[in-house]
Amino acid sequence: MAKMRHGIFLPPFHAMNENPNNVLHRDLELMEWLDRLGYHEAWIGEHHSAGFETISSPEVFIAAAAERTRHIRFGTGVISLPYHNPLMVANRIIQLDHQTRGRVMFGAGPGLLASDAIMLDIDPNTQRDRMEQALDVILRLFRGEIVTERTDWYSLNQARLHLLPYSDPYPEVAVASAVTPSGGRLAGRYNLGMLCVAAAETKGFDALGVNWRTACEIAEEHGHRMDPQRLRLVAPFHIAETREQARRNVRFGIQQYLDYINNNMPRFNVPPGTDVVDYWLDNKIGVIGTPDDAIELIRKLQAKQGEFGVMLHMANNIADWDATKRSYELYARFVMPCFDRSNVAREESYAWVTANRDSLSKQRSDAAQRMIEKHEAERAAKRGEKAKVASAGRRGGPSLIS
Repeated sequence: MAKMRHGIFLPPFHAMNENPNNVLHRDLELMEWLDRLGYHEAWIGEHHSAGFETISSPEVFIAAAAERTRHIRFGTGVISLPYHNPLMVANRIIQLDHQTRGRVMFGAGPGLLASDAIMLDIDPNTQRDRMEQALDVILRLFRGEIVTERTDWYSLNQARLHLLPYSDPYPEVAVASAVTPSGGRLAGRYNLGMLCVAAAETKGFDALGVNWRTACEIAEEHGHRMDPQRLRLVAPFHIAETREQARRNVRFGIQQYLDYINNNMPRFNVPPGTDVVDYWLDNKIGVIGTPDDAIELIRKLQAKQGEFGVMLHMANNIADWDATKRSYELYARFVMPCFDRSNVAREESYAWVTANRDSLSKQRSDAAQRMIEKHEAERAAKRGEKAKVASAGRRGGPSLIS
């Protein structure tokens, strides 16, 4: 089994009482922090309404974040294709591909917020069909095709990329998948990665196997084979040294987060008098606990899904900044090694030494004793030589003066 990679999915979510300029720069600072900790990926969302999700252009954000980092890869998580001319999307992604020298990934979706679509005078019922239309064109453009096409929402006349991809053959492409089979259908048809954005929640968790099977079946029909290394599961994590500390940390913003989600589409009905953290845990929304709890959830997802390539944190800012940074640090220190096998050789070496401790200890002691005996013998010989010289001098040895 290949090493699991780790990253975040950053919509982002920022409470309405925070300074919007400050949180935008803090998101950039988070990218630097994750890069230093060794996270592999960060996916950045696109939203235009409702107040909480404050990045409207993932491409602009990624361009800035890439300049501040060295290793982490960035994905659009996701570009809402019905909102854009497909030629413009393709050109922006390829420009980013060059600017980042291959560190960009293209994530596509239909658009999540109905309020975004309404402002653009788009019927939400058309969004998934339009996403499929646009994605087909973008992939053809990535492959170097010339496209002439007229639809009821865009027209292209001999459209082509004049900047070919930096990546070979072009940046990795993934589609969003939650509960409906639409993402899996597209992934299978075009041989793409999948972003399962609600993997831990009950409906999303239940749909994991179904959507993956759908993708695999359709891929086979089109002569492809789905690669589990391009399957990414998203779940919320907040971890601390103890469960009690984690619970205290998330009271900073958990209620505001749930209120925002329910303001878009009621999903979480917390009964009056119920502790919101208990509700979160009882309904398996995500992890609020320790590194061991994070490990347990990932293993549960593996048991449900089978092999998958990347575990992404749903970055939701339910804890304050310092506690959030600490959570990512604890995850990098204690969770990542369980799934990338980076400590396997160390553990085997430790176990081998433990099993052979008596023999190794004896050899070490014997070697040390031999060194002591050798040293003492050498010093005794030196002392003997000096004693002979001194004795000869006292007996009136030959004079050096004639």
